[in-house]
Amino acid sequence: MNPNKALWEKGDFTRLSENMRESGAALIDKIGVTKGMNVLDLGCGDGTTAIPSAKLGANVLGVDIARNLVAAGNKRAQSEGLTNCTFQEGDATNLSELKDQSFDLVVSIFGAMFAPKPFDVAKEMVRVTKPGGRIVMGNWIPGDPTLVAQILRISSAYTPPPPEGFISPMLWGVERQVLERFGQAGIPESNISFEKDSYTFKAPIPPADFLALFRNYYGPTMNAFEAAEKEGKAEDLQRELEALFASQNTSTDPNSTAISATFLRVTVVR
Repeated sequence: MNPNKALWEKGDFTRLSENMRESGAALIDKIGVTKGMNVLDLGCGDGTTAIPSAKLGANVLGVDIARNLVAAGNKRAQSEGLTNCTFQEGDATNLSELKDQSFDLVVSIFGAMFAPKPFDVAKEMVRVTKPGGRIVMGNWIPGDPTLVAQILRISSAYTPPPPEGFISPMLWGVERQVLERFGQAGIPESNISFEKDSYTFKAPIPPADFLALFRNYYGPTMNAFEAAEKEGKAEDLQRELEALFASQNTSTDPNSTAISATFLRVTVVR
C-alpha cells in the first residue's frame, strides 16, 4: 500500500476534524468562495473546508487519499442535503482523472502538504486550475512554536529516521520552497503571496483528553507512540505532549480546550 494512504487511513481523522469545523468555515469565508464557483478541495479529509464551501453555493469536489475519510465526507454531505458536494479517492501527486483547467479555486488546507513529490503536487494543482483562478494552501510552518508544528517536532524525535529521499512536508511552510515548486509549474513569483494565519482547535474536553484524540486517531502521533513504546519511551512522549497541550490551551474552562496553531496561507493566481 502507498505509505501515505496507510498513514491517513490508520487512525480516524474525523475524531479530530470535529474540533476544526469552526475555523474551517471561517477560513472559507475569508478566502472568497462564492456561489457557482467550481472548487477542488485537495486532501479534504471529511470536509472541514469542502462542506462550508458547498454551503456557500460552490460546486465542490473533495479528493483525499484515505478511503475512510472520503466515505465520511460523502456521508456528511448527504446528511446536510448537499447535492453540490462530492468526495472521491485520489492522489495529490497524480490527478489524472481530473481535466485540465477545470476549477476556479483549488483549496488544500493541511492536506496536499503531506503528499510526497511536492513538485508533482504543485504541477497538478496548477494544471487543474483555470487561467485566472486561484490555489489556496494552508501549510504548517517548521519550527513554529504553536501546537501542530510542535506535535510533529516532538513526535519526530521518537520515530526512526525517515527513508532516504524523504522530503519533509513541513517544507511547504517555507516561502522560498513554495516559490520554487510553483515556479517550476510555470507560476511567476509575482503571482504568489503569503500570509500567516491561525487555526483554532476547540474541544469540549480537557487538554489531556484532547491529546488522547491525537494519540489514538492521528496517524503521525500514532506512529510516534508505537515507536516510543518499542523503546520504552512512551511515558516520556506522553509527558512532553501533555506539557505542550497544557501550555498552549487558552480556555479558562478546565473541562474544555481552545488551542490556536499558526500556519502559512499561500495564495497562487493562475
